Amino acid sequence: MVVVKSVKIDGESIHVFNSAIYIFEAGTSFTLELNLIVSEVVVKKYKKVETLIIEIELEDGRVIQSIMQVKILSGGLPQLNLFCELDDIEEYRDFDRVSENDSWFPNIEEGITIEDIRKVEMPDEEFSIKLKLPIDQVEWLKNQKRARLNELFKEVIYDLWKKGYRDGV
Repeated sequence: MVVVKSVKIDGESIHVFNSAIYIFEAGTSFTLELNLIVSEVVVKKYKKVETLIIEIELEDGRVIQSIMQVKILSGGLPQLNLFCELDDIEEYRDFDRVSENDSWFPNIEEGITIEDIRKVEMPDEEFSIKLKLPIDQVEWLKNQKRARLNELFKEVIYDLWKKGYRDGV
């Protein structure tokens, strides 16, 4: 079995939580496929891109460089599916093969949780809230810089979670 050691997308190293690299056979055509569990940040960055320059370093020292197409796999953990057509599969003879008729498919999600992924790279997301507050508090909030308010609310929420105010309780 071939094991991926590291992956670079457009020259930038990404954190890979798990992966599977294999040859997909569909009729007479062959595709090199790389499925990756990555962070939500990585998925968001590449979800509107069709092709990427990929460098895959394998544990045996081989390096594969290719222009690959991207699919975002939905459901479950954040995943990228990278693939490219192969003309000569001879240099990939030690790779696992998956046929379009096979029931076997690599399960790369096993043993990984979204919490594990977020410990490595936590995405930030815009959130708006409408509050009714005393005027002095509103004036104070209006005088704060956005970055300071973001940090303030993060701290307050984490403090409340530590005190047990989680899940609407």
